[in-house]
Amino acid sequence: MPSSLPVAQAIDFLCEHTSSKSRVMALLAHDNGPSSLTAVLTCKDPDHAFEAVGILRRVLARRDATNVEDELKALTAEMPDAPAGSLRQAVVQAASGIWQTEPGTLFVVPDPDPSEDEAVSDVASGPVGHPRLQDLPGKVVRIAHLHEFHVTDEDALLRAAVDRGWEPLPASELGDDDPRDLIGAVMTLTEDPDVAGTQTLEEQSSAELLRAEDGDELADWSAAPVVTRFTHGWRLRGQQTWPAAEEQTPNFAALFATRDCPCKGEDEECEECGWQLTPRTADLLHTALVALADQAYDDAQRLGDQFLSDADSATWEVFDRLPPLTWTADHRWRRRMARAFDDLAADLAKGNWPNPTCTAEEMALHLAIEDAPTYLEDRPAEDDHSSLPEHEDDYSWDSCSDLLFQDHDVLMLFHSKFTGIEDPDHPANQFMGVGDLREAAWFDAFDNRSIRDPRRGFRR
Repeated sequence: MPSSLPVAQAIDFLCEHTSSKSRVMALLAHDNGPSSLTAVLTCKDPDHAFEAVGILRRVLARRDATNVEDELKALTAEMPDAPAGSLRQAVVQAASGIWQTEPGTLFVVPDPDPSEDEAVSDVASGPVGHPRLQDLPGKVVRIAHLHEFHVTDEDALLRAAVDRGWEPLPASELGDDDPRDLIGAVMTLTEDPDVAGTQTLEEQSSAELLRAEDGDELADWSAAPVVTRFTHGWRLRGQQTWPAAEEQTPNFAALFATRDCPCKGEDEECEECGWQLTPRTADLLHTALVALADQAYDDAQRLGDQFLSDADSATWEVFDRLPPLTWTADHRWRRRMARAFDDLAADLAKGNWPNPTCTAEEMALHLAIEDAPTYLEDRPAEDDHSSLPEHEDDYSWDSCSDLLFQDHDVLMLFHSKFTGIEDPDHPANQFMGVGDLREAAWFDAFDNRSIRDPRRGFRR
């Protein structure tokens, strides 16, 4: 592109689909003009366009293209040369966050009354007297408040609002769900310490420092809705989430058929009386792994490339349960972690012990062993777990921890006294022979384990 073109800031990527083609568009913000859309690529496969938007959004969020290299390579290999080349170029631009293009223009209907000309501001410069974030010399703090009120006395609420000068909306503007305009009355009184006729259920505030270099913008200029995450929601975590039913439930009675030793447990030195992974134990582990995979995929989709801070951790299902050194992981890492649960579940579905092949799978199995006992209670009525044969080794979770792992080194990452031990150059790491436990190495296969098929893809 000619270097003389003005520079715009990329703020989002969008898809446009028709019956014959799909297009990927970049939404751009201009310093001296309204936002505009510019074409990134055109292709015939809508799935390709959708995946391209996901890649570009993740690159834009982190200003880094290294975290999407594998996905980009896989997607462009399936696309025709022209859109593949356009996507590669767009990824480079998204990583920089800037686009060279002409600003859009905003058409304004002329005012027929010349006397009002002075009241019309230059729309290209934005709201009257309202600068953009980058124009302000000082820092900007955004504070959002969350209030939830249970209306216990509608008449008392309405009287208090009327006393404050409130008038309800006309009946023609009110819906059947709120014919008395309770919403307007509550909004009028939210500054009061106690809102008459209500019980306060929740009151929270969220604050953040806006940074233009991170893509933040003032509300009046923002091209996207202002979204704030509050920290509650943890109460629902006590309600166990069951995985979606599979097309065919593995036959764990056949896959993990129990065997009876001829000595019938009377010979303490019998080598054939070892611990068994029983059908019931395998069933619960499989259930926990599939559920954790679903939760991890959901978390990954909502988190994207966001950092998982302490303030946010109460709202997530899986990733806040991992060691803190993983909380800065990107979207691709989180999807690979979700797949680790699926890989272990697939081992069980094939009749194999879930022996972890990498650090991520070790952590996944630890969580599954922790969660599995909870699936024994309050099982769905149609569940057939009770029909599986019983055995004395059923639900021996301590034995699972002892026999399904090579070691438990990954658990040291939860303890502050082992800070830094994830690094192979750390003296404690070298003394104990821990190996590389850094986030980037979690999916490296152990030397004594087989490597997963790199072409297996993702379930979701």
